Amino acid sequence: MTQQIETIHQDGDVIDVPLNKLKASPRNARRTPHAEADIEALAASIAVKGVLQALVVEPEVDEAGTPTGSYLATIGEGRRLALLWLAKRKTIKKSHLVRCVVDLTNDPHEISLDENVTRAGLHPADQFEAFRRLSEERGLSAEEIAARFGVGAQVVRQRLRLGAVSPRLMEAYRAGDLTLDQMMAYAVSDDHARQEQVLDLLGPDRPAYLIRRTMTEAKVTATDRRAVFVGAEAYLEAGGTILRDLFTEDGGGWFEDPALLERLVAEKLDGMAEDVRRQEGWNWAEAHIDYPRTLGLARVYPHPVERSEDERVRMSALSEAYDALVSEWDAVEELPPEIAARFAEIDAALDAFGDGTAYDPEDIARGGVFVVLGPDGVARIERGLIRPEDMPAIEPEAEPEGETGDRPASAEGEVSPEIEDDASAPLSERLVLDLTAHRTMALRDALGAHPTAALLAVVHSTALFAFYPPHDRASPSGDQGRVGLPRRPRPGHRRHPRGTQRRRTP
Repeated sequence: MTQQIETIHQDGDVIDVPLNKLKASPRNARRTPHAEADIEALAASIAVKGVLQALVVEPEVDEAGTPTGSYLATIGEGRRLALLWLAKRKTIKKSHLVRCVVDLTNDPHEISLDENVTRAGLHPADQFEAFRRLSEERGLSAEEIAARFGVGAQVVRQRLRLGAVSPRLMEAYRAGDLTLDQMMAYAVSDDHARQEQVLDLLGPDRPAYLIRRTMTEAKVTATDRRAVFVGAEAYLEAGGTILRDLFTEDGGGWFEDPALLERLVAEKLDGMAEDVRRQEGWNWAEAHIDYPRTLGLARVYPHPVERSEDERVRMSALSEAYDALVSEWDAVEELPPEIAARFAEIDAALDAFGDGTAYDPEDIARGGVFVVLGPDGVARIERGLIRPEDMPAIEPEAEPEGETGDRPASAEGEVSPEIEDDASAPLSERLVLDLTAHRTMALRDALGAHPTAALLAVVHSTALFAFYPPHDRASPSGDQGRVGLPRRPRPGHRRHPRGTQRRRTP
């Protein structure tokens, strides 16, 4: 049989075999099927560059030892499957000629095993730099490189970013001093000087999260309240740049110009403060990123407003319509556009009625507003703030003529000026603080001695915060003035599990 085959082929012959005459060898050492993604990647490479390495084959024979005209792929089964993948998609013909080398000497199983065991893969650092050379020297885009190698464009972008790190870091990676995770953390920025500075600062044994945090410590994360408030689009339009991390879900990256971001935040808050002052008629309005606590301001609160019968009827009808929609569409995961628009329309109509409170015109005329940036990146409006100089003067009550009360009098029957001055002198700030601290500690001690009373105070405070507006939350627990907590839904509606809000009849 061997003699018959040798009369057809000599060992080492290079022949062109039609693709439909190539078959899988039963003596191939690889038993685990090739991954579909690997076959597609190899097919993409062959489509651009052809088969770079010839397949090794042996002629197929029947039971009588007669050649059948087909060939068994001893080495190159992956290439054969990739060619079949291309033929299935009409990229090549089924009779496409494939360059093969005939092997009649070696054991097919052994050389198949040897071909998979003894080969050494390319070091990742070499791969990263090779991709970078394709981009820089040949001008290929990430998408073009991806198409030539059968990988995703995002994978190519990651390899290009890794190939562009500092040469010093690349050599450390080749030497095994840095891991791939550490390299990806350094590659969050393409600033070589900064990469080397952080390496010198932290050393080679620091975890990736610490490296990434140090690399971006001078930048503002996109989840920061200032970035959320301004928005990426407005920041980019103003000339800012955003650093993206190609290797992690970073929530949008980092804003690289904190000074520009601070200016945009201040301008937007100032504009909102001026709009509130002009629309509502307040005496003044100020914008602050954080709530100022040391200005000594007093505060006035709105009072409930009696609604007309017509308003109550209309609000009731809108609330019932809202609840009917919620009941009808409760089981639907995604609302149709017209239903979502109807929800928004009813919401806007109900919001137009306000929360049923209003400030006195005198308070608005002398009071002001703070527009403060909340922790969630949403501006909060704090109304009813009164400056000390705008507080109305309190006139002393007139005493009946000839009476001096219990105040000591001088020999002539007049109140001593020294005593009068002492009686009207205010307490010092330090003394007030000291007395307040003693009072607070006494109250805490008394509350701690009565667990039932303490529990009632906490529940009372929580109920106030959940169901009452900010101006009506007087609580012995002292949290009614807390700033920075998220706003609760106002009375009249509650959050619905599907993302809508079920309205209650007011």
